[in-house]
Amino acid sequence: MEIFGGLIDLVVTLFDYFLHLDRHLAELVQEYGNWIYLILFTIIFIETGVIVWPFLPGDSLLFIAGTLAALGGMNVHLVVMLLILAAILGDTVNYWVGRYLGKRWLAPGNNRFIKREYIDRTHAFYERYGGFAIIVARFVPIVRTYAPFVAGVSEMTYRKFAFFNVCGAVIWVTSVTYLGYFFGNVPWIRQNQGLVALGIIAVSLLPAVWGYFKARGDKKL
Repeated sequence: MEIFGGLIDLVVTLFDYFLHLDRHLAELVQEYGNWIYLILFTIIFIETGVIVWPFLPGDSLLFIAGTLAALGGMNVHLVVMLLILAAILGDTVNYWVGRYLGKRWLAPGNNRFIKREYIDRTHAFYERYGGFAIIVARFVPIVRTYAPFVAGVSEMTYRKFAFFNVCGAVIWVTSVTYLGYFFGNVPWIRQNQGLVALGIIAVSLLPAVWGYFKARGDKKL
């Protein structure tokens, strides 16, 4: 019961954090000053580069950061440049971790639960559609954390991965952050930023939900 209660408290805390992300981030800006750049860099790097932490805020964090920058709390251009770098480095680390672990998992005697043919199919998929998949994944929570890892496991050509990694990071960070910078302080949005942040997360999840139900529909046919 204590463990169950602890999980409930954790869920409530996370929900409150996402719902009031604007307030929490504003508090961090006031408390840590220029260190906020390093904090934001670290969050985006972990969210994109550490496969066990896919639940950190991504899109909503970028939007709120842009909004606060418009109020003078941060330099929006510096935020964008640093978070693009964090997103690129995060996916790069994730890719090489996947590639390293993939080789170990597929070594003789270690491939009990992973069939080589599945990896070959995934590799072919990424070679054909990988660039588009990696760019789109930037806008989908959780998926953006796993996409570079799977690309590494399937041994997607690194040069191709690196190109779309950079493109995806630039498009994702630039579009969402500047969207918050230019529109985040519209009166209605400003008064309901918590709900807007949740809305951004919900919209970001739509492609994954659509893909899930489409896959189930294809299996039934």
